[in-house]
Amino acid sequence: MTRIFINIVALASVMTFASTAQASKLSGREINNLIAGKRVMLATRWGSFPLRYRTNKRVTGDGSALGLARFFAPKETGNWWIASNQLCQRFPTWYKGQSFCFSITQTGTNTIRWVRNDGYAGTATISK
Repeated sequence: MTRIFINIVALASVMTFASTAQASKLSGREINNLIAGKRVMLATRWGSFPLRYRTNKRVTGDGSALGLARFFAPKETGNWWIASNQLCQRFPTWYKGQSFCFSITQTGTNTIRWVRNDGYAGTATISK
């Protein structure tokens, strides 16, 4: 029984190392290539929150399907840009117009993990 437990722990350690090794922090150019013209679906506790990153450096977020209107304007368009290998964005009223930048790590073909410059982090899926 102890041997089985040790084998399970060893296998879990190898799988964790393998998934970490596959994940790679993206450069600014890689971030741009990954999201420009795409929809990024942020995983939230209320469901998926879509952000559309257009090639003209405009980004639109729409939380109306999640019932977020009680917290803020459910849909808004702002700007996005790349700075210091991070994805940055600013919306006119969301977060009182404050800019945020995100480090992006690709975790799969269409999945990412992001960490905002204030430490807040999450995951997302990218689609056309």
